[in-house]
Amino acid sequence: MLKLLFTPLRWLFRVVLAVVILFEEWGWEPLQRAMAAVGRLPVLRQLEAVVRRLPPYAALVVFFLPGLLLLPIKLLALWLMGIGRPGLGLAVIVLAKVLGTAVVARIFALTHPALMTLPWFARLYARWTVWKQGLLAWIRASAAWRTARAIKLRVRRVLRRTRSA
Repeated sequence: MLKLLFTPLRWLFRVVLAVVILFEEWGWEPLQRAMAAVGRLPVLRQLEAVVRRLPPYAALVVFFLPGLLLLPIKLLALWLMGIGRPGLGLAVIVLAKVLGTAVVARIFALTHPALMTLPWFARLYARWTVWKQGLLAWIRASAAWRTARAIKLRVRRVLRRTRSA
């Protein structure tokens, strides 16, 4: 009986997680590159150099800091939705997600070597990577993903033909 209840919930949980992970996969590299470009500014270049030299546990604190700093912004978004401004609340959440992903991606790139010296972090990171790849493979094997990809490729071909004509 419980299995019948948990099966759809587990599937729903996987889909929601997959959407979040797909967003982060899509945005991680371009946002990290954009933040690296911003990081070439003289003041930020010095700050990045300091972050690169952090010992492992200090790097861990710096890595988790953006998530903690975004919590009040997410609460603000919920408050905006609660007072009848759902569009503004959603915009705040989306903006916080994009900027948060950009900052976390850059900080992870800077702290990755130090974090990987922590044996427990390296193990968790390896497990996370395997699990995430499995989830992405599950999504990419779905009929919805394959259909959306085929439509996207067809639209690209049509656009290329109309541009070259």
